[in-house]
Amino acid sequence: MTDLLPAPVASVPAVTAAAPVARPAHSAADFTLSDAAREAILAGVPASTRRAYASDWSAFTAWCARHGRLPLPATAETITEYVTHLTATPSAKTGRPLAPSSIERALAAVRTMHNGADVAPPQTKAARKVLSGYRERLALAKDPAARPRKADAAVPDALRAMLATLDRSALAGKRDAAALLLGYSCAARVSELVALDIADVRETPEGLLVNIYRRKIKKFTEVAVPYGRVPATCPVRAVRDLVAAMAEAGRTAGPLLVRIDRHGRIAPPMTRGGRTIGDPQGRMTAEACGEIVGRIASAAGLDGRWTGHSLRRGFATAARRNGAALERIGRHGGWADGSTALLGYLEEGDRWTDNPVTGL
Repeated sequence: MTDLLPAPVASVPAVTAAAPVARPAHSAADFTLSDAAREAILAGVPASTRRAYASDWSAFTAWCARHGRLPLPATAETITEYVTHLTATPSAKTGRPLAPSSIERALAAVRTMHNGADVAPPQTKAARKVLSGYRERLALAKDPAARPRKADAAVPDALRAMLATLDRSALAGKRDAAALLLGYSCAARVSELVALDIADVRETPEGLLVNIYRRKIKKFTEVAVPYGRVPATCPVRAVRDLVAAMAEAGRTAGPLLVRIDRHGRIAPPMTRGGRTIGDPQGRMTAEACGEIVGRIASAAGLDGRWTGHSLRRGFATAARRNGAALERIGRHGGWADGSTALLGYLEEGDRWTDNPVTGL
């Protein structure tokens, strides 16, 4: 039994504090970003956002030059004066002061430019007080600018009306039908939709498997799109028709959605000022795809505001009305967990089907 007893504990030596490790002092290089690093940071910002910020920053620096103020680093007083100016001065584009959302974007542009230059952004507490008062004045005056501009939801009835306007015997009509139905069934943003290549869309016995890069969550998702019950509104058949027609024209790889001229030519050359512009393979831009949605909605006689986002919004609204769970809708459409945008769409879908007044 004595073999099972623990051995005597040896005396523990005293612990002495380790001598502090000498650390080298920071140099100026530790706080400096190279041009390559700055470009890499900007690459993480969507191109449309970069363009908007560049325009906002240009307007801010021009205003600072006129008023003898320094744009970088800007002071809290400068940014407050600038916001006050924006709430009271008509813009050249619309003839009226900017909407609150546009002023919010201008503030974000100033903050982003300061961060990119390794300079502390100005405090905006007072500027946001000005903006809050401006927003309330617009609301009390029933000014439409007080309300966020939302794209109308392309729910199934609207989508059917839009599809009915297309000549689906022509290549452009096949492309437009595929864009509408694929954008809707995948809940894709137009930037995600136009980024699809032919190889990203694979037909299976059950339907389509679409490999989409979701810009906001920075990851690829494989979206399953089943066959539709009605051939005219079936996304699988629409994509199949487009891919077959493209193959007949000699295009079996590259972008799925391409620019097509009125003669049915794929990727016709485009020039501006004598210079060739546009994607060499003919890939459509997100702006062009959004314009197609607006044009088709207008041809269908639909009132309201119709953009490329109408497809994504229409999917969320219709899926909720059809009883789909929040998690399934969010996962299918690549929304981030807890997305306030998605919750807003679902509230609109529920306003009649799950109305708390019903039955009272």
